[in-house]
Amino acid sequence: MKILVPVKRAIDYNVKVRVKPDNSAVDLTNTKMSINPFCEIAVEEAVRLKEKGVATEIVVVSIGDKACQEQIRTALALGADRGIQIDTDAQLDSLQIAKLLQKVVEEESPELVILGKQSIDSDNNQTGQMLAALTGMPQGTFASEVNVDDGKVNVTREIDGGLQTVQLTLPAVVTTDLRLNEPRYASLPNIMKAKRKPLDVKSAADFGVDLTSHVSVIKVTPPPQREGGIKVADVAELVEKLKNEAKVI
Repeated sequence: MKILVPVKRAIDYNVKVRVKPDNSAVDLTNTKMSINPFCEIAVEEAVRLKEKGVATEIVVVSIGDKACQEQIRTALALGADRGIQIDTDAQLDSLQIAKLLQKVVEEESPELVILGKQSIDSDNNQTGQMLAALTGMPQGTFASEVNVDDGKVNVTREIDGGLQTVQLTLPAVVTTDLRLNEPRYASLPNIMKAKRKPLDVKSAADFGVDLTSHVSVIKVTPPPQREGGIKVADVAELVEKLKNEAKVI
């Protein structure tokens, strides 16, 4: 079974995000970039399925300029077999990403597509659902457990108030939640091996997809700074401030 894992280059989750002075975008100058954490979980799940003997090949795909090859190589070091970079400098919407991934699915014919439920930069939570709709595949989103057996995949989903298990007929699309697994660290030998694994570069223009963006960023602002707290002398003063200043009681 072949598994396709799309990964996204995003700001490392440990980095404090800075906004440009003109509020037009996030400042990426000299900023550490990594695999989007949810995408890393997707890679880990694919590798575990291969280690169980369920999958035979893992293909990682990323869309962006040459810089995203770093994240593809990281995924290869984690256990993926080969990578595909769809080269473009354009800022793409979720729909354009899904349409490009649809073309990759048509070329690669994977039995399972595993991708992160969302990216930590845009937080759209759209690409997996859109890809499933475009390809006509069944989808299991927000997966906290994935079990593949006899041409079907059981996906336990995180939903409001509990868990839901759905059974999908392969081929299918699965998006990962945080509780699905804990990604491993790439060992030095595997990092060296990853440099020799195949990585194909394809132009986004060759896929025949309209890459015109239909979403505009109007303004980017940092969250308001929290004010410092104060100490009160006793319960009476606390109640007085909650009532007259905070007006919560």
